[in-house]
Amino acid sequence: MTMTAQAPPRIDYRTPTVTSIGGRDGTVRSADGLIDLQVGYPKEMGGQGGRTNPEELFAAGYAACFHSAVKGVAGERKVAIGKSTVEANVRLASTVGSSGVQLAAELHVSLPGATDVEAAKDVVRGAHMRCPYSRATRNNIDVKLSVTPADGKSYDVI
Repeated sequence: MTMTAQAPPRIDYRTPTVTSIGGRDGTVRSADGLIDLQVGYPKEMGGQGGRTNPEELFAAGYAACFHSAVKGVAGERKVAIGKSTVEANVRLASTVGSSGVQLAAELHVSLPGATDVEAAKDVVRGAHMRCPYSRATRNNIDVKLSVTPADGKSYDVI
């Protein structure tokens, strides 16, 4: 009997509509009510603080999506990762010579079960190729990746 690999399930997901009222100083709410947040300018941008902002929401989505990609790649490559975590920081900064602003992201992956540094880096590289957020931002914004495997040291992933 010959075994054939099954194709991965087809994904076709669309979020409920999310509506912004008031822009950066207002609210965001999803049609299903699961998101219902006040948003505001952070203190660093002249706001009062105390509310979430679009960059935090992007960081949350990117971290969660990237973490799922890390877990998937590690499983496929049979790399033990332990209780992994992904931390995302998103930056919004003025662009040089322009009145515009640009996003940048830093993702730090902790893989406490990964004893091989190169295997840990390879998992993060693979996740960066798989994650839809990474694909959407590739060659569009600066994304810095780093990993801390079992040795407790942080390594840049290039």
